[in-house]
Amino acid sequence: MIHNKLLTGLLAGLALSLTVATARAGPVLDKVMKSGTITVATDANWAPQSFINDKNELDGFDVDVAKSIAKRMGVEIKFVTPAWDIITAGNWSGRWDMHVGSMTPTKKRGEKFTFPGVYYYTPAAVAVHNDSKAASFADLDGKVVAATTTSTYELYLKKDLTIDAEGVPPFEYQLNPGTIRSLDNVNTSLDDLRLGDGVRLSAVVGSLPSFVEAQKNGYPIKILGDPVFYEPLSVAIENGDDDLAKKISEAVEAMKADGSLSKLSVKWYGVDYSKNK
Repeated sequence: MIHNKLLTGLLAGLALSLTVATARAGPVLDKVMKSGTITVATDANWAPQSFINDKNELDGFDVDVAKSIAKRMGVEIKFVTPAWDIITAGNWSGRWDMHVGSMTPTKKRGEKFTFPGVYYYTPAAVAVHNDSKAASFADLDGKVVAATTTSTYELYLKKDLTIDAEGVPPFEYQLNPGTIRSLDNVNTSLDDLRLGDGVRLSAVVGSLPSFVEAQKNGYPIKILGDPVFYEPLSVAIENGDDDLAKKISEAVEAMKADGSLSKLSVKWYGVDYSKNK
């Protein structure tokens, strides 16, 4: 027979161990909750998704989405702005905890990343200079066409794009460039295109909202044809923390349910991209 005091002590110890086990989160989530801050990687030069505003602060759709996720998780937010190819390379080594920068959940990226929340869908389009005589995609055959390095747009030009998310409309490869120019970001590509038709580039493949924003800012570009594909854009974390993925997923789903994602999309794009095509 176990003495009552001993039994009480054993039960108390068991209860404590169960409490600790229940409270223990995944490694990244545990770090975030203990520090009270989540570090988020995004782009500093990709309006209207993310950019430095007149107050020298990060602003934009992705930035607002990241802030809302952090708020719903009950933590503060800190932004960092590494280059896109560094983000997509993986091996973050704790430098940031989450990426909110319009990443498409491709099969290849899934080898490194978990995608806990698709938060909007955007058309991928082709931009040409206003002076371009191109009337169809066929008129760009053999030309120099640019896209951001390691992006879905570059993969599309290389005819090597696989998007595995559910409900994504099928697409065809409609461009046959002679040279694919891989550049750091869409603004670099558009800066080259604005020099004139064929001076450095004949076209750029990228996000339609980014092209619309560039037009508003005076870039002499126009959209050629219809979107070449539609892509889901997701929050990304490195593989290995299902608890963090669950927290983020819950936050994104709550934003969809209460309409805040729709409102943010309309605020920044004038269109509700939070729902699939």
